[in-house]
Amino acid sequence: MTTETPRRATAPRRATGRDTEPRLRRTLYLLGGGGAALVFLMPLAFALARSLQSNAVIVERPTLDTFFDWSAGNFTTLLDQGQLARPILNSLLVSLATAALTALLATLAGYGFARFSFRGRGGLFSVLVLTMMVPFQAILTPLYLQMNTMRLTDSLLGLVLFYSTVNLPFGVFVMRNAFAAVPGELEDSAHVDGAGTLRMLTSVLRPLVTPGAATVALYAFLVSWTEFLGALTFLTDQDLYTLPVTLANLQQGTYGQVDFGLLAAGAVIAMVPCVVLYVALQRFYVAGLATGAVKG
Repeated sequence: MTTETPRRATAPRRATGRDTEPRLRRTLYLLGGGGAALVFLMPLAFALARSLQSNAVIVERPTLDTFFDWSAGNFTTLLDQGQLARPILNSLLVSLATAALTALLATLAGYGFARFSFRGRGGLFSVLVLTMMVPFQAILTPLYLQMNTMRLTDSLLGLVLFYSTVNLPFGVFVMRNAFAAVPGELEDSAHVDGAGTLRMLTSVLRPLVTPGAATVALYAFLVSWTEFLGALTFLTDQDLYTLPVTLANLQQGTYGQVDFGLLAAGAVIAMVPCVVLYVALQRFYVAGLATGAVKG
C-alpha cells in the first residue's frame, strides 16, 4: 500500500518588473488615448448640445436648468423651410465628383511619376510639390478670369474642376509614393503573363494602392465640402450655393439678428458626412498617410 506524500503549498509568484512593464504601458496607452478622444469629442458634443437648444437659451446666461432644455426644433425649422436641402445636394455633388476625379487623375499621374522614366521627371515632380506651398487664395483673381473666359463660373462643373486642380498636387504626391512602395518584380511578373498597363493598374496594383487612393479621395472630399471662399467667388446663383456659403448667409441673419440655434444645427448637419466618412475610411487614411510620409 502506497502513501501519497502531501504536496507543499507554493507561494503565489510575485509580479516581476517584466510583468508589470506591459501592464503599465497598456494603462498609459489607455489613459493617453482616452484623453485624446475626450479632447476631440468634447467640441462635437458641445456643438450637438447647442444645436438642440433654442436661440433664447443660447444667448442667455447658462444654467443647469436651461442647458438641458433640448429639442429638435432647429433641425425641423431648417428642413421645413428648405434652407439647406438644395445646398446640401449641391455640396454632395461637388464633393463626390471632386473626390472621384482627383483620385482618378492622381492615380494615373502617380503611376507615371513612379514607373515611367522621362526627361525632367524629377524637376517636374519637384515643381508639383512646390505648388502645395502656394495657397489658392494668392491666385484666385487670375483663376476667376480664366474660368470666366471658359464660361465655367456659376457652374458646379467649374467648381469641381477648380477643387480637383487645387487637390491634385497632394494627391499626386501620395499616389506616387504609394506606387513607389510596390516592388517592381510584381509588375515584371504580370508583364510576363501578358498584362498591359491598364490591366496592371486595375487588377494587379489596385488592391495594393487602395489606402493611398482612399486617402486622396477623403482629403479631396473634406476640402471641397468645407471650402468657402472659392465657392463664394465662382458662384453667384443662389440655387447653386454650397453648404458653407449658405451657412455664412445664415450667420449674417436678417437685420443683424442671428439665430444661433439654426446656425448650430446647420453646422452639425455639415459635419455629419465628414465624421462618417473619416470613421469609415480611417484605416485607409492612416495607412495612406504613413506610406506617403516614409516612402521617398
